[in-house]
Amino acid sequence: MDFGFGTFESGFSDFDVDIEEVKVKRVKRFERLWEIGTGGSICYTKIHEGVAYFGAADKYFYAVDLETGKEKWRFVTGGIIMGRAEIVGDRVFFSCFDQNCYALDRKTGKEIWRFRANAEMFDGPIYGNGILVVGTKEGYVHAINAKTGKEVWTFKTGDDILSAATIYKDRVFIGSADSNFYCLDFSTGKEIWRFRTGDLIHNDTPCPILGNMIFFGSFDCNTYCLDHRTGKEIWRFRTGKYGISEPPLLYKGVLYQGTRDGILFAISLEGKEIWRFRTGSLITQPLPVGDKLYFGSEDGYFRCIDLDGKEIWRFSIEGQMWDIASHYKGKILFGTWACHVYALDALTGKEIWRFTTSNNTPSSVMPPYSSFKAEIKKSTHMDESVKEGKYNKKKEETVSLSDYHVESEYSSESEYKQKSDYDVNFVIFEDLFNPMLTASLFLNNSSNLVLWIANE
Repeated sequence: MDFGFGTFESGFSDFDVDIEEVKVKRVKRFERLWEIGTGGSICYTKIHEGVAYFGAADKYFYAVDLETGKEKWRFVTGGIIMGRAEIVGDRVFFSCFDQNCYALDRKTGKEIWRFRANAEMFDGPIYGNGILVVGTKEGYVHAINAKTGKEVWTFKTGDDILSAATIYKDRVFIGSADSNFYCLDFSTGKEIWRFRTGDLIHNDTPCPILGNMIFFGSFDCNTYCLDHRTGKEIWRFRTGKYGISEPPLLYKGVLYQGTRDGILFAISLEGKEIWRFRTGSLITQPLPVGDKLYFGSEDGYFRCIDLDGKEIWRFSIEGQMWDIASHYKGKILFGTWACHVYALDALTGKEIWRFTTSNNTPSSVMPPYSSFKAEIKKSTHMDESVKEGKYNKKKEETVSLSDYHVESEYSSESEYKQKSDYDVNFVIFEDLFNPMLTASLFLNNSSNLVLWIANE
């Protein structure tokens, strides 16, 4: 893997450094979504008729007026609430870590019914033709009658469900942590087909569909385009190294795919890259408004860019963000992990108001890359002026990023170089394997190539 430095200067002119391969893989179970502590953090918001509806890690579900930022009502549950609400008529539906799916009167906040799923639910229910579909930590897909709260059917996958369902015509599409993307019969819940990816599937929102194509992302770092009628792959697009946790946005004939490494890709409908925009960490799915895209990141900023990938403005959100923004009368609205819902001016990014939940302490959550391990397989290449020396070939090494010292593949015994000839020189480069790491590459006095990596 070439990092684009070419030939180093200031003591490195004789060395062309190429790290051949960087491999990142998930080495343990992905528990980040289930190991969230109590606090006031907000994961997703939903707006409807001038009101923002959202749950939080303080176990309350809120309704907030979009004009004033004032609370209209709140409803207490028995667990944290992470999923996005679904609104149909005068009812608002949401799921909870207390293992219940709730239906409330959206004007008063009074409970209408609750459905017990016997497992935590991360993503919210999705509505279609009188039915709500929601997945659970135990791998079940439940179809619930939206009027009565009674179960219609259930389907079991092989692992946790971290994804929202997609309902299209007479079918339900949903991904599972068992690495499969399922197509089910909407009326019966019977499996029609499944497509296996290389890792778990975690898509927090319904997947876009265009013609016979459905698009979704996987933790194997691919965006997939399948024929939704048959489950056959049409194409796949390779992104970063730490997986994808959102389906792409489809807007004006372009797919916009955010990744967990902090890159937003613009992809053609044929699966070709158009451009990319980089942030410092995991990116949420963009909100399109006219010729602009609005999105947040775990690097602590909310951004506005144009459709060519050029940044227009950014706003500090004082922490992480997972929400997908909404637009209302010239305002951009979103919730953050720092316990606030913000209303910003869509043109300037200036704050109009903010609402704070009952607990102003952000919830604990695992680091975004804690389930992954990055390993590098490296070599150094000398040009002809250095090759006159004698070299002892060492065996090729693979090292973890947690090993702060990497030795060169070669040790030098060149008669042209004395120990004192070279001082230690540094080349600093960022965004190497992890947006949160900074690395320094240098030569020590034994002519060994050393990689020094530190968390920022």
